[in-house]
Amino acid sequence: MKSLKLLLLIFSISIIQSCKYSNSESDSKANTSKDSTETQKEHKAGIVLEEFVYKEADFPQCHSATLLELDNGELLCAFFGGTHERHPDVEIRLTRKKNGEWSAPRSIADGVQSEDKRLPTWNPVLYQIPGGDIKLYYKVGPSPSEWWGMEKTSKDNGKTWSEAKPLGDKIIGPVKNKPIQLEDGSILSGSSTEDEGWRVHFERSTDNGESWDYIESINDPDEVGIIQPTLLTHPDESIQMLARTRTENMYIAESWSKDGGRSWSKVEKTELPNNNSGIDAVTLKDGRHLLVYNHSTRKQPDMGHKGRGVLNVAISDDGKNWDAALVLDYLKEKDGKQFSYPAVIQTSDGLVHIAYTWHRKRIKHIVIDPDKLETTPIKDGEWPKKNIPLVISTDK
Repeated sequence: MKSLKLLLLIFSISIIQSCKYSNSESDSKANTSKDSTETQKEHKAGIVLEEFVYKEADFPQCHSATLLELDNGELLCAFFGGTHERHPDVEIRLTRKKNGEWSAPRSIADGVQSEDKRLPTWNPVLYQIPGGDIKLYYKVGPSPSEWWGMEKTSKDNGKTWSEAKPLGDKIIGPVKNKPIQLEDGSILSGSSTEDEGWRVHFERSTDNGESWDYIESINDPDEVGIIQPTLLTHPDESIQMLARTRTENMYIAESWSKDGGRSWSKVEKTELPNNNSGIDAVTLKDGRHLLVYNHSTRKQPDMGHKGRGVLNVAISDDGKNWDAALVLDYLKEKDGKQFSYPAVIQTSDGLVHIAYTWHRKRIKHIVIDPDKLETTPIKDGEWPKKNIPLVISTDK
């Protein structure tokens, strides 16, 4: 009898232990699954620095940054800021990075027309004439379909600026992205208009920006509307244009020139998506091409406000086949927050600098070492989330 009781006791203990082990194993698997979805590790290879150009200002909103490296190593960053886009109080603001610190934003251009009339300013672009003055190109007008191009000049690294002057008939100036200098010394500027459909045209100077030749628009807006081109150069001296398209197109468009920008191929679709938002790109010193853009369409789920909830970096050897490199910022919410309108340059030390709109409240600045990027091919236009995941940003 005692032996039977002992056997029953041993059996009961073994059953209890087995249940405990089973429950523990289930809990462990559940926790592992939860951790894998909630604690994805950000892919940060190549990022050297992340910071804000400013955190506080006497204007609530900002947008459309531009960057310039000075000969002394300082950085200039300009953007438009005011009550909100299209408001007459929107002015062009400038900040300077010296000795590791950004200066407070200050106004360097406005849209005052007279004592009782004032218009908003738009989309500044900083460019230094090789060996010469710094140019500030910007737009003034009530809307993009009605604006005109303006110019200011600085002879002292952006400390003081000349009086504003219009660029002249049909000349808009670089509409969002920096001009490029070609091998023959000419300067090519990508521009666009929106008054008769979305059209890209080019402006070319052979006298260091003193005058500009207008090159007719390269696209039929009834076939595909494109604006805000960015330019890449290739070893055979061909020039590649990448551009923003309308919401219904959902792709980055491209065109090629083999004669210094005087004529262009038919505008075609690339494999990369576009959410009807600005992009920028740069040809690096090693010949590779680096693109900063929203890898999304405007109505794509979980991509934030108008698809501007994700900002990406891709890199290419030939401008056709692109590898995913980085997700700079990401959020899902459609509450007006956004990461948009990037500007990108490569500085003399080989590093890449990117500035972009952060929720319309600040300008964010990121520095990348392009030699330390770890990339994955983009296939069929799909971002390789497994290798370079979308991780919710935590900046505040």
